[in-house]
Amino acid sequence: MRDSRDAALAGTLTSLAADALALGAHWIYDSGRIAREIAPVNRLLAPPPDSYHKRRAAGDFTHYGDQTFVLLESVAASGGFDPDDFFRRWRALFADYDGYVDGATRGTLGRIEFGEGPATSGANSHDLAGAARIAPLVLALRDDLPALVEAARAQTRMTHNNPKVVDAAGFFARAAHAALHGAAPTDALARAAEADYAAAPVTQWVDAGLALADTDSVTAIATLGQSCAIEGAFPGVVQLIARHGTEPAAALEHNVLAGGDSAARGLLVGLVLGCAAGPGALPEAWIQGLTRARAIRELTAAIP
Repeated sequence: MRDSRDAALAGTLTSLAADALALGAHWIYDSGRIAREIAPVNRLLAPPPDSYHKRRAAGDFTHYGDQTFVLLESVAASGGFDPDDFFRRWRALFADYDGYVDGATRGTLGRIEFGEGPATSGANSHDLAGAARIAPLVLALRDDLPALVEAARAQTRMTHNNPKVVDAAGFFARAAHAALHGAAPTDALARAAEADYAAAPVTQWVDAGLALADTDSVTAIATLGQSCAIEGAFPGVVQLIARHGTEPAAALEHNVLAGGDSAARGLLVGLVLGCAAGPGALPEAWIQGLTRARAIRELTAAIP
C-alpha cells in the first residue's frame, strides 16, 4: 500500500529542490542565453553576477524558497498550520533580509506597518508565487483535504490577496493531494479542476497547458508566458506536468531552460510530480546539495 507521508515528503523535497535548481537562471527571459551560458541545468547552480539573487550560492533558495522554508519551520513548530505563527515568522524573515524583496512582499510589509494582520495583509499581486509555497502544508495536512485547501488559500492570501492566485493555491493543493494518494499527474490535474473556483478560470488555464503537452516546454512556455503573472504561469505549470509526468528531474530541467519565473513554476511542478513519483523522485545530489538539507530533514522529521 502506498504511504501518503512518503509521497508528501517526496513532494516537499522536490518542490524545494526545484526552487534551488531555478536559482541559477531565475528571471532570465532569454532562453537562448540560458542554453548558451548556463545549461546544462542537471545540477544546482550559483546565479550569475547580474542576477537578482547575486548574494546567493549554489544550493541556496530564491526568495520564494526562503518563504517556503519559513512555512516549513512554522508547520513543524505548530503541528499544522497556524496563520499567526507563519505571519510572525514571515515578517521576521524580511526584518533584515539580504536577498531580493519583490513587489508583493514590499506591498505586504507596507500593509503590515499600517496594522494589518495575516487575513488582510496581502498585496493585490497576480504573481503565481504566492500560491507556490504550499508544499509544507501538503506534508502536514495530507490526509485532510478540506483543511489543506483552506490552509493553502490562507497562506497565499497573507501576501497575495488576489482571488485568482488564492484559487490557484486551492487548485494545486487538490492536485498534489490527488497525486500523493495515487493519481497519475494529469489525472490529478483533472480531479483538481472539478472543484468550484469563484475567480480563476481554472478549466481554461488547464486546457491551455494540456493543449501544448506535445510541444517542447521551452517553446510552449514562450507561447503561454514566461513571466510571474498567473495567467501564463499557471498553464505553464500544467504543460510541464503533462509533458514530463513520469520524469520529475526532466520536468524541472526543462522548466529552468524555459526561462522567466522558473522558481514559482518549479515549486509547483516539483510538488505535484514529487507527490506522484514518491521517494527517489530526484537525483539524491539535488537534495543533499541544498544548503539547508540538514535543517529540512530535521523539520520534516518533526511533522508526523
